[in-house]
Amino acid sequence: MSTLQLSLAIIGGLVLALIVAYNTWTSRRNAPKRALPQDSEHAAEPALRQEPGFDAAAAVPSGEFHGLDRGPDPSTHAVDEGDTLQLPVPPFSSERRPGLDPLIDVIASLQPEHVVSGDAALAALPPTRRAGSKPFAIEGLNEATQQWETPAPGQRYQSFQAGVQLANRMGALNEIEFSEFVVKAQAFADAINAAPDFPDMLQEVARARELDQFASDHDAQLMFMLRARQAAWSPGYVQQNAARLGFVPGAMPGRLVLPASTQGLPPLLTLGFDTQAALADDPDQSAIRDITLSLDVAQVHRTEQPFARLRDVAAALCQAMDGVLCDQNGTPLPAMAMDPIAGDLELLYDQLDGRDLSAGSVLARRLFS
Repeated sequence: MSTLQLSLAIIGGLVLALIVAYNTWTSRRNAPKRALPQDSEHAAEPALRQEPGFDAAAAVPSGEFHGLDRGPDPSTHAVDEGDTLQLPVPPFSSERRPGLDPLIDVIASLQPEHVVSGDAALAALPPTRRAGSKPFAIEGLNEATQQWETPAPGQRYQSFQAGVQLANRMGALNEIEFSEFVVKAQAFADAINAAPDFPDMLQEVARARELDQFASDHDAQLMFMLRARQAAWSPGYVQQNAARLGFVPGAMPGRLVLPASTQGLPPLLTLGFDTQAALADDPDQSAIRDITLSLDVAQVHRTEQPFARLRDVAAALCQAMDGVLCDQNGTPLPAMAMDPIAGDLELLYDQLDGRDLSAGSVLARRLFS
């Protein structure tokens, strides 16, 4: 073999080796990032819940929302509030009693001829607890405690009331749903030998439309997108980084939640990613290029500072996972785009407080659901 042939063979081998090395490097660089193994020294560290701080200077987020401008204009209402809001409204309290409330429910009194046992009341309840798309409920006045409650076995009740919610995110109570409410309540009244007293349908439907208009103008659900700058993420990698900030698995695959400080309340924030990636046979090979962070404003009390938490969580995840914060359409957001939204949210909170529907309260959680 001549010197030229030998040189060409060596050069060819080197080029081939470089191509193989480049392809291997590119493949590893573009492979989804995986969760790091936990050694004995740091095994317990990710399990610890680390609450993010409230340093707004470290945040770079923003999002889209609606209904946070100046609230509803009373002149645009088709219904006169003075004519429709006739039922008494209890004084404001941050902790209202769960159950029927005249602020957001149509309530009909049911007065039986005699005291009714809880077992008899339970047997007479309708099989479904909805009238159309609206929650329906029946409560009894406990003879011993003198408190309204859902009928329970072994108790005795001297009076009852039936109620249907005026509005929710499905819309306002309409005439058909009101009629279904009357039919259900009347059947229960007949079963326990009670005399019902129903409010005027037209007045209640008008009141429902006014409440629904207010709710529509003050319903804010914020959503942001975190997009990978370069390499995609595996589900385990997302979960590991989110767990360091206090997130726990949600009820559905591909959903993580940041719990509220009080057990049983709705989560502060929700983190979501592709469900199919979460259910894949080999999740480590699933490539996730973006995740969402969302906040349902009306479901979380303002004292939890959920918006500040969202900003801190977004900034922390972007830094740890090499991501960029975007709006829900995938457009990158400027650093200070969130500040005006924070001011609008404070105005929204004040407007909800003024209507006795404070964010995170029992009534607000029912209305905005």
